[in-house]
Amino acid sequence: MGDVRYTAEHEWVRVNDTGTVTFGITDYAQDALGDIVYLALPGVGSSLTAGETCGEVESTKSVSDLFAPVDGQVIGVNDQAVASPESVNQDPMGVGWLVEVQPADLGQVDGLLSAADYEALTRQS
Repeated sequence: MGDVRYTAEHEWVRVNDTGTVTFGITDYAQDALGDIVYLALPGVGSSLTAGETCGEVESTKSVSDLFAPVDGQVIGVNDQAVASPESVNQDPMGVGWLVEVQPADLGQVDGLLSAADYEALTRQS
């Protein structure tokens, strides 16, 4: 998918037609975590700083931090995923999206990893 970028911390990032950004964890991350049982997401209206922790993903194996991919303000969270965390395992880039952000600088997305770069990163792991 050409419209998707990635972070080294295993988040995917998609720019929406409205200029907002939606993100969640990658298929690689959900596979490594195992069965996801709990999500702690930032609240609507929260300010995010790129690279800083903004939530947690808890699985049967471990608890992992969720990192903000861009600076901005949270304008939406996926309540369905919070209520049914297993949806992240089933479709992490579809129904399992996590947070929607109004970015402070949409150009930050260009600095994230391309699909090819992310694939190379995961092959090294």
